Formats: sequence, structure tokens, C-alpha cells
Amino acid sequence: MSILVDENTRLVVQGITGRDGSFHTKKMQEYGTNVVAGVTPGKGGEVVEGVPVFNTVRDAVGETGANTSVIFVPYRFAVDAMYEAGDSGVKLIVCISEGIPALDMVKLVKFLSDKGVNLIGPNCPGIISPGKCKVGILPGHIFKQGGIGIVSRSGTLTYEIAIHIVSAGLGISTCIGVGGDPIIGLKFIDCLKLFEEDKQTKGVVLVGEIGGQDEEQAATYFKQHCTKPVIAFIAGLTAPPGKRMGHAGAIISGGRGTAEEKIKALDGVGIRVAKEPEEVGSLMKASLR
Repeated sequence: MSILVDENTRLVVQGITGRDGSFHTKKMQEYGTNVVAGVTPGKGGEVVEGVPVFNTVRDAVGETGANTSVIFVPYRFAVDAMYEAGDSGVKLIVCISEGIPALDMVKLVKFLSDKGVNLIGPNCPGIISPGKCKVGILPGHIFKQGGIGIVSRSGTLTYEIAIHIVSAGLGISTCIGVGGDPIIGLKFIDCLKLFEEDKQTKGVVLVGEIGGQDEEQAATYFKQHCTKPVIAFIAGLTAPPGKRMGHAGAIISGGRGTAEEKIKALDGVGIRVAKEPEEVGSLMKASLR
């Protein structure tokens, strides 16, 4: 099993005629993802990488039965693209676009929640269930199928963690890059719940960073609801307060959201926290014995 995406995923690519959309459509197809449609307003009837292009997501869903959307749309249009996708009938949206205003996301998250639509992102690398489906920009060749779930606020750090897990002789059930913006769709708690319910997943790696309270909330959720081992890594131990580090959400504000606070919260509920990324694989392997 896996969570959110698998061999039954039927993907529509919003922004398929753009440079990034067309490039990653090909990469997702090469991985085995079933890309059934693309959408670019005004370019309906075109074909990109063998994929039919529609003017609207609703038309694409109606014609192809798409159940998942990935968004490669400039930030100026990305919010409208997510509203359109949420109103089309798909059940999962993966938004790669970055630079989306937080206030716009507050309203959008509420809209999608009311529609029963899951959102990954924005400003994220996407999701992969190894050997089954890849939606987004993750490098598929580094992932090996297995029983470890990964949920991460980082992008490239996620790939490094995945390599260390595979190098330890383990594999991955599903890897989710939830994104590093202040307001996102699925959070750590949502993903922990899904991994807890997934029979294939035997343990979870949580990759956090400074800013916000998601890691602390995940620690509370883990203590109350989780039975599977969780290993964590928190980036940003040396980050100075008040300075944004990479992601829009990675900022220590008012003395809260520090790496030390997050590590203390996680350690306090029995989640082992790796000091370096290369320790994650061995810590997870030991926790499964």
C-alpha cells in the first residue's frame, strides 16, 4: 500500500505547455505516472508529450477521469489554478508553484477543506510512492520501495534523507514534501495519521526546520495517537532569530520556532532526533528491531 498516490492515480498537469510543466510531465511519465491530461487556458486541443491539453480542469476531469492535479503555474495565477482544481472533482492537488501570498492561502485552504480535497504544498517538491507513482519534481531514481514513510518541510534535504534510508537497507512507502511556506495544505499531523493507517508503512521519518509550531504539534499527536516509530531531523540549529532561512516559513519569530524547542518537544515524547542527516537511516533501522 501507499498513501495519497499509487498506480490508480490519474494525473492532470496544470500549466503543461510551459517549460517546467512539459519537462516534468515527461519525467513523471518516464517514472510510470499515468498522466491523462494537461490544462492551459486557450490551448485546448494541443498535445504535449502525447497528453491531450484542455482549456479547463473541469473539462479535463470530465473527459479523462483525472483524480489528481499537479500545478506548474506562475504564482500570479497559481491560486486561481488551485481553486479551479478544487472545484473540478479531483481529490488531491499538488502545488509546486512558490511565492503565493499567505493571506490567499488561508482562504484557499478553507475552501479545499470544505470540498474534501487534499492539498500538498504550495512551494513543495511533491509526492512519490516508489515503484507506483510520482507527482512533482522529486528525483525518482533515488527512491526504493519499502516500509518507511517520509514527510518533510524541506526539498533537497528530503532527497538526502531518502538516500540515507535506502543506504541503510530500508525502503520508502511514500515520501511527501509538504512545503516550507507559513500556510500549507497537509501538515505533519495529517501525514502521520495517514501513515499510521497504512499497513505498508512500518516507521516514519519527519524532516522539520525552524519556524512555526508544526513539529511541536506533531509531537503531541504522536504521543496520543501513533504506534509506529518516528525518527526526526530538524534543520536550522545555527539559524539566527528574525532572519528567514530559505523558506518563507523558516523564521524564528518572538523567540518561538527554534530548532532547540522543536528537538525538545520531539525528544520529550520519545521521538529520536538525529543530529546529522546520515544518522536517520541507522536510527530508523534500530527502532524497527
